[in-house]
Amino acid sequence: MVKTKTKLFTADDASRIESEYSLLTDNLYRCDKPGDREMIDKAFRFANEAHRDMYRNSGEPYIIHPINVARIVNQEIGLGAKSVAAALLHDVVEDTDIPLEEITKQFGPKIANLIDGLTKISGTYNKETNSLQAENFRKMLMTLSDDFRVILIKIADRLHNMRTLDSMPEHKRMKIAGETIYLYAPLAHRLGLFAIKTELEDLSFKFRHPRIYDEIARKVKLDEKKNLALINRFSLPIIEALNQNNIIFDISGRFKSIYSIWKKMQSKNVPFEEVYDLLAVRIVFEPGPEMSERAQCWQIYSLITDIYTPKPDRLRDWISRPKSNGYEALHLTVMGPEGRWVEVQIRSQRMDDIAERGFAAHWKYKGDTSQSESELDKWLKHIREMLANPMSDPLTFLDEFKMSLFSSEIMVFTPKGLLVNLPKGASALDFAYEIHTDIGNKAIGAKVNYKLSPLSTTLQSGDQVEIITSNIARPEKEWLEYAHTAKARNAVKDALRDESTDRIQKGMDMLEQKLSELGILPNSDIIKKLLDNYELLNKDELYSRIGLGLINLDELRKTLKKAPEGSLRKYWKLAIGGVTRKNTGAKEAPAPAEKIDKNQPYLLRENVDSSTNSYVIASCCQPIPGDEVVGYLDHSNSIIVHKPKCPVAVKLMSSEGNRIIPVRWTIHKLASFLARISINGIDRIGLVSEVTTIISKELNVNIRNINVSVYDGIFEGTIDLFVHHTRDLNNLILQLSNIKGIASVKRVEEFIE
Repeated sequence: MVKTKTKLFTADDASRIESEYSLLTDNLYRCDKPGDREMIDKAFRFANEAHRDMYRNSGEPYIIHPINVARIVNQEIGLGAKSVAAALLHDVVEDTDIPLEEITKQFGPKIANLIDGLTKISGTYNKETNSLQAENFRKMLMTLSDDFRVILIKIADRLHNMRTLDSMPEHKRMKIAGETIYLYAPLAHRLGLFAIKTELEDLSFKFRHPRIYDEIARKVKLDEKKNLALINRFSLPIIEALNQNNIIFDISGRFKSIYSIWKKMQSKNVPFEEVYDLLAVRIVFEPGPEMSERAQCWQIYSLITDIYTPKPDRLRDWISRPKSNGYEALHLTVMGPEGRWVEVQIRSQRMDDIAERGFAAHWKYKGDTSQSESELDKWLKHIREMLANPMSDPLTFLDEFKMSLFSSEIMVFTPKGLLVNLPKGASALDFAYEIHTDIGNKAIGAKVNYKLSPLSTTLQSGDQVEIITSNIARPEKEWLEYAHTAKARNAVKDALRDESTDRIQKGMDMLEQKLSELGILPNSDIIKKLLDNYELLNKDELYSRIGLGLINLDELRKTLKKAPEGSLRKYWKLAIGGVTRKNTGAKEAPAPAEKIDKNQPYLLRENVDSSTNSYVIASCCQPIPGDEVVGYLDHSNSIIVHKPKCPVAVKLMSSEGNRIIPVRWTIHKLASFLARISINGIDRIGLVSEVTTIISKELNVNIRNINVSVYDGIFEGTIDLFVHHTRDLNNLILQLSNIKGIASVKRVEEFIE
């Protein structure tokens, strides 16, 4: 958050700071070792002095932010005294004149290393190819090799920033919210911080889609009393059964988060009223001495299914095989009162602690489990392997890391029955590299369930896979098309890079030897002649082709004797009046674009002539006037208009957030925008004609394309049409819904022309 030294601390400010600090120190968790509280108090006094007279955009003293981050680190994540001290100090080096060496002197190297990992990158970077956001994220992740607490403190920092994001300008809100949903929420989920992950998702959604968020929140509030009564009715017989079996437990009800409700509405293409699985009940029990935790979970499951009918396809057993982030629980869905499906989560106290505190609790209980290496340990090992050889392009690195945060998993078996976890959509090639890099590099095929299959085969949960290898096999560039895991992609890239390096060196040696035989000394003119002759871009490509045998050096003397084609080239540049133009018949370069003020919404004005529009509608999400939109200022200073929920826009917010700008529609009465609706219902004679008549004649809307199919008396199809505003589209949908036989008319939010 930006801060400014605009005024001196007042007595009220000092009182509030001490009050906030008391909320931390009065509820400290796992800070009982000698010297813990003294170290925390010293860190607070040091940070308070360093941030003196600094204020956040909200107007509150800046030190309140580190105090709240420290509270999240301790009370919501469960980290100890050193992490609390580091959280209090986390912005001192970045935002004040105090150097890291002073932190080391005052608090020791451990806390200094934590703060160093949390301090953003300073200095230069290539704005055309690199992203400062991605560079910062990569630097933070590099601390995985040293101290994982940096990541957890950063997540706490992001959570408090999201909780106080209202005070930021809109373009910065969009940037931070996009980065949060793209990286930080999945990262929190991977580390088992489910409560934090849910809050990050909801807050990101709130700032990216404020109108939709408020509408869903309002409907949830309206149903709250009714749903609470339903949960109470549902829980009473379960409570009675658990008490009769002398089980010590705590039971609580909860509702789906606003973001998960919206996701369900999107995936099922249904309105809020048709999202039925909104309710869930959680049972946390205290394990008894007479049976194992797992057995007690199944005992409680049996008691519940004696009362309510379960839905067989909704059983989720994460006690036999925990999730990769360490999550353990037994989930079932049963038919409750009033025909409502209710999800029940069954956990022991240990399982609940891990689910709430994630990584910190995972290590706390590690000694209590016989599992030598958990799935979370394996994931951390993979991330460290990826970080050991990071790609030069930070945006590529960001994509690779994002890929590792998969939430949907499949379980695949080796020929000997060993279980291997892979992301959903993984190929046989991914499996090969998961077993060992050498096996992946030498793979030529696979047997999936004893059937010979190519390496590109997409695996399903439960498949048994055997990899066929050959000593003469080597990775190919095409493998990157179906290598999905970061481990597989990095291994293929490394192998291709090594092979390319060897080939370049071989080609260089061959060329030097041939030139020596001809009595010619190699120089830049020789290389330039060869590049021009073979129409190559650089000398590495020349050496590589020689090494592959694609360039025959027997003709080298003849090639070097060729007369140059002259100074004319196919594409040549001519500088006129300081403006560079390609001599290809192109029009003159346009006038410089208008200056964009990121603090003010850019108005998307109507201009029927698309050639003079100052903005471009993104083809990936096809927004139309009336939609919530966000602008991306590309490298040519053009504004690309996206919907905030568009995956492309979310990625841009997370990697190039400094180019995100707020935009607003103006009134559009002339220009039309392409939209698509889906329609289905019961077929009858003249139905399609009635639909097209209402669209084109009564509502005066132009149809671009209509595609309808009928099967067993049911018709469904899509219609592409041009509208001025979402109001026109909503009116059209309402009119079509009233036609006899029409069951559903909905807008298709994202489509490709």
